[in-house]
Formats: sequence, structure tokens, C-alpha cells
Amino acid sequence: LSQTKPLASVLKDVCDAWSLPNAERYALQYADGRQIYITESNRRDIKNGSILRLTTSPDQEAEQLYIGIQSKNVDVKTDSLKKLASLSQDVTFAQEFISRNGLKQIYSIVEEGKDTGEMLAHTLKAFTELMEHDFVSWDNLSTVFIKKIVSYVNMNTVDASIQQLSLSILENMVPTSRLLFEVVKKEVTLDRLLTHLQATNAQLQLKAMALLIALLLSATDAERRDMLDYLREKNIRQFIHKNIIHSSKPLGDEMAHYLYVLQSVSLNLCEHRMKMSMDPYSQDQRDLLQSLRQTAFELESEVPAGTFSTERRRSLCAKEFRKLGFMNNSNPAEDLRRAPPGLLALDNMVYFSRNTPNAYSRFILENSSREDKHECPFARSSIQLTLILCEILHIGEPCSETAQAFYPMFFGQDHFFQELFCICIQLVNKTWKEMRATQEDFDKVMQVVREQITRTLSLKPTSLELFKTRVNTLNYSEILKLRQTERLHQEETLAVPVLKLREKLKPELLELIRQQRLLHLCEGTLFRKISSRRRQDKLWYCRLSPNHKVLHYGDVEEGVQSPPIESLTEKIPVADMKMLLVGKECPHTKEKSSGKQNK
Repeated sequence: LSQTKPLASVLKDVCDAWSLPNAERYALQYADGRQIYITESNRRDIKNGSILRLTTSPDQEAEQLYIGIQSKNVDVKTDSLKKLASLSQDVTFAQEFISRNGLKQIYSIVEEGKDTGEMLAHTLKAFTELMEHDFVSWDNLSTVFIKKIVSYVNMNTVDASIQQLSLSILENMVPTSRLLFEVVKKEVTLDRLLTHLQATNAQLQLKAMALLIALLLSATDAERRDMLDYLREKNIRQFIHKNIIHSSKPLGDEMAHYLYVLQSVSLNLCEHRMKMSMDPYSQDQRDLLQSLRQTAFELESEVPAGTFSTERRRSLCAKEFRKLGFMNNSNPAEDLRRAPPGLLALDNMVYFSRNTPNAYSRFILENSSREDKHECPFARSSIQLTLILCEILHIGEPCSETAQAFYPMFFGQDHFFQELFCICIQLVNKTWKEMRATQEDFDKVMQVVREQITRTLSLKPTSLELFKTRVNTLNYSEILKLRQTERLHQEETLAVPVLKLREKLKPELLELIRQQRLLHLCEGTLFRKISSRRRQDKLWYCRLSPNHKVLHYGDVEEGVQSPPIESLTEKIPVADMKMLLVGKECPHTKEKSSGKQNK
């Protein structure tokens, strides 16, 4: 194919060579793969080595099929629809067919509803492909047509391939207009979709999930909340966890994406509370705040109201809020004014105190009894942790159109966000102790906790229990090790050539170190004498002889820098030494620990 000649003259040459009249009735198309027609606009995409074939031109093909699908002969009609379904993927053909008002014929086949089985499947497939090209608006569809498609989804007796195609058509229809969304939402109930989700046919299951997700994404916030509540009542989470995530068949990319979206829209229900600051005048919110104090200090607080003056009660409350770790203990609501995490942090703290009261009390009491600067502030940590979890789980962010990163454990647990918080807030306390942190280290601790959570989540634990075990084994010292290894990798210290060079230089370096140590011994060192009264004013000096055979030592006066070897009267031949004791092995440290008089 000469890329410089116009296609029309190329076709003329080919037709002349084969003595075919009317070159304008022919076109070139790819012989393999998707059999797309070659046009002036796409001819530059042809790769070297592609095989092209001569075929009927798209306008001729469209004309023939337009007549063929209206044929009274069943075989001709079926074959025409089958061919139409495959050719409609090509944009040039689709344009020709639609310009002949071909869609009207497809509508009438569906609306009349006489044809079923294979013929209907080809018709729906052709319709889907033609609509993909976006030449025609979905708003043009008649109510009768939509009702027909809906009926195929709602009937039990219809062939699975037709149900799949019908679900797919509705899924594409829903996002295009509010009106179509309302029609589909009303006609195809969630119960019906759940029935399809439980089908053994994987394709049918996938298409049902796709429509469910399309409905959720097109709904308003209130509608979405209602739909998710209903799905929760129907235990969709347990079903997905057991039959889709843990099914024997591997999970495809498309299903993984739908599960990611479902997780995302479910978690985004928290967004409303996350963006709402605490209102100090709201009685409900103040009650929640007080319940935190009462749960932690109920015994101390059970003093009849009359016994204390208002002033004394106020200072007692402030003291208790300080023990709870609020920065602003006289008015703790101030701490919750920052949004995000807003009221979501308060909800999490209350959930933790009510659902795991023992762990909550332990956290508060343990930190009340630590020194002031070493206590881990519960409220401040909870507020920051809630923010970190919102960032890690992308709460309040729009769904990505391609992501597939869902957490299998999300579907293994009711109240996932709150339960995750309960595990992580206890992790904060544990890491705080491991780091021996003080108030100044707060940000450092939270940074480590964020790393513990993200590293554990990246392992995709299948349940919260497994997450809990793994995140707790990933303690502070493990994090430090990982950080160091990663730093070494970044600096290429662990690269094979570097390691080889290291091994090669090692003997030379060790010899250098040995020489340097011997020189240091020959120079000698000044020591203080420790007497029984712990007086430290007398000095003695020790050095190695130049031939490295004898240690010379003796008392010296203050101010002598390096005494000559002859002035050191005592000596020990190196050959007489049996062993060298260091650290805890030395007799004077052993005696000290046994409480004997220090020699």
C-alpha cells in the first residue's frame, strides 16, 4: 500500500488488476483482529506487516444489512443481524448504518418483541455497539423500548446472554440523564439485581454488579445512603466476601474495579460527619463528649451534685478532660472544631469507648498514671488518627475510573471504619510506649503509625483480625529496620557491584584498623585511680612497648602528657595474658551488682 496515493486510486488499481468494475463499491479492511475499515483518517495507523483485504465498502454493506434485517426470511434476517453485530464495532460502518436510520429498525425489532433467542441477542449486541460510538443520544429511546429491555432483566425465563446484554444497555443508559436513571431505578429493583448477583454465570454476575454500581454513582447523596442501607440489610457485604472475593474463580479486573467503587461509595458515607465541625451548642454532641468522660471516670464522678460548688465541678471536669488528652480541657469542643476530621473523630472515640470499654479504660488509666510528659493523649491521638485514616482510605475523594485497589477485609466486617479505628488507636498507645515518646514527639509517633497502617494494608490482609496481628508485629524497631533497608537500597549500598567491591577491600581495611589500634596502644592512655572512698585525684598511665610484647604502667603526676616508657615501673608481658574480660564479665561490675564493697 503506497501511503502517498489517495485510497480511491489505490482501490482503483487493485480492482483493475482483478478486472472488477465499480471500484467505489469496495474498501480495504484489516484481515486479522478487529476488522476495521481503512479510511483516509486512520491509514496512518497501519503497522508494517499488516495484511489488508479487499471487501465490500461500508456504505454498500450498510445498505445490504439495512435491507437484510427487515427480511421475512428468518435465516437471512438472523445472518444479517449477526453480521451487523460484528460490523457495528467499526466507526465508518456505524456512521453509514445510522445515517440510513438503521437504529429505527433495531428499535422496532425490540419493541415488537416477536424475535427471541439468538436473533434478539444479535439485535441487542448490534444496538450496544452502535451506541458506543456516541452518534446518537440515549434520550431518543422510546419508553416502550426501555420497558422491553427492563422486562428481559426482570424475567426469569430469558436466556442469560440476553439478560447480560440488557443489563449492559441499562448500565450505559443510567449515567446519561437523570430521567433515565429514575426510570431504571424504579423498574429494576435492588432485589432483582441481588438475584442476578447470586447467579452462577460469572458474566451475568458481573453485568448485574456493573448496573448496581452505575445506579449508586448516579444517585444523589440521600438516595445513595438509602440504597446502601437497604443492601446492608440484605447482607450484600457477607455475600460478596464469601461468594465473590473468596470464590474458587479468580477475580477479574472489572469486578475488582466495581468492588473498589462499592467500598469507596460506602466509606464516603463518613464524609458528611468528617466535614462537620463540632457545634458547642448542640446538646446531642455535648452529651457524646460527656459520655467519654463518664465512661472513663464513672466511679470518681459518682458524687451527688450538691456536694461540690459549680466552680469545683468545673475544675474537676477540666482535669478529667485533660486526662482524656484534650488540648483545650476547659472547653474540649474546641479540639473538634477542625474539619476534617470533625465529628467523625468524636464518633470514633465514642464507638471505641462503648464497644471496647475495657481497652478504652485501660488506655485512659494507663496514661493518667504516667509522668505528665510521657502520657499518650487519647483525644489528640484519636483526632489525628481519624484524619490519617480518612487520607489513607481516600474518604471524601471522588472514585477513580480505573482503580481496582479494594481491601478484601472491608467486605469481611460491619462498621469497618470504626473497627479499624479501634485497632489503630490501641496501636498508637503501643507505638508511643515503644518510642518512649513525650508530648514533643507526637507528630513523629503519628508518622510511624501512618507507616505501620499503610505497610500492613499493602499486604491486603483478608480480615481485620489478620490486619490486627500483622500491624502489631510491625513494631517500631521493625519500622526502623525497614526504613534503613529501603534507604540502603535507594543509596545502592546493597547493589551487587558495591557488595563485591566491599568484600575485595575488606582485608586491606581490617589490616589498617589493626595497625591503627596498635599505634594507639603504643601511645598509651591516662587513667584515673578509683579508691575505696571513690576519690579520683590520682592518675596512672599505661602503654604498649614498641615491639608489642609488654604492657608498661605506673603512677604519674597531674599534668604529665605522655611519660617515657622507662618511667613506668610496672609491666605485664602480653604472652602471660590468658583472656580479656569486657563489659559485664569484669569482676568489679559483678561485685558492684552483688552489693559487696567496691574495690
